[in-house]
Amino acid sequence: MGSQKINSLVAGSLLATGLACGAGSALAYEAGDIILRAGVASVQPDESSSALNVVGSGPIPGTSAGVDNNEQLGLTGTYMLTSNMGIGLLAATPFEHDITANGLGVDAGSTKHLPPTLTLQYFPMDSASDFQPYVGIGVNYTAFFDEKVDSELEGALNSRGDLELDDSIGLALEAGFDYAFDEHWVLNAAVWYIDIETSADFKFDNGARVQADVDIDPWVYMVGLGYKF
Repeated sequence: MGSQKINSLVAGSLLATGLACGAGSALAYEAGDIILRAGVASVQPDESSSALNVVGSGPIPGTSAGVDNNEQLGLTGTYMLTSNMGIGLLAATPFEHDITANGLGVDAGSTKHLPPTLTLQYFPMDSASDFQPYVGIGVNYTAFFDEKVDSELEGALNSRGDLELDDSIGLALEAGFDYAFDEHWVLNAAVWYIDIETSADFKFDNGARVQADVDIDPWVYMVGLGYKF
C-alpha cells in the first residue's frame, strides 16, 4: 500500500466525515469511556542521515542511510479522563523496514521495531456529537530488534556483519477523528508525526565498522474501525 494511496484514503475520509460534523447524538464520550480501534497503519519515514562513516577512514562523501515504508496492523486505544480529554495509546504488530546504503547502490540491512506512543488527547466537540475530531501530544518510545545486515553488503565487503540500532525516545504529535455509526461502533482515521532518532552501527568480522546517525521522523497513517465501551 503506497504513501499516495494511504494519504488519499485518510484525506477522503476526513472530508466525508467532516460534512457530518453537526450530526445526531448516537455517540457520547464521557469520563471513564474506553475506545479501542484497529486498522491498517502505515509508517512512512521522512528520513535524513549523516554520511556513512567508515571507522578509521572517515565519512564516505555522497552517502546516506535510507529507510523504506511498511504497513502493519495498527491498534489504538483512548481512555477518556473527561468528556473532552483522553489518554491515547498507539501500538501495532512489529513494523519491518529495509535499510539502504544510498550512494553505494547496495541494500544495507533490515530491522523490526515497535513504536508505542502515549499522548494526551483533546476532543473539542460536544460530547454528544457523532463526529469527534481530536488532537494530541505526547511521547514515543521506539524499540528496534531483529536487526540484520543484508547479504548484498556482506558480499561487497566479503565479510559477515552485525547491525545494532539504538532505541529512541521522542516527541509525538497526532490528529484524527472518530465518526459514530451507532452507540458503540466508530470509523477512525488518524495521523501521527513522530520524532525518531537512532544510530546505526555495522560491525564486520574482517574488522570493518560503518556508522551513521539517522533521523527517521516518520509520518504514521491509520484508517480503521473502533468500538466504545
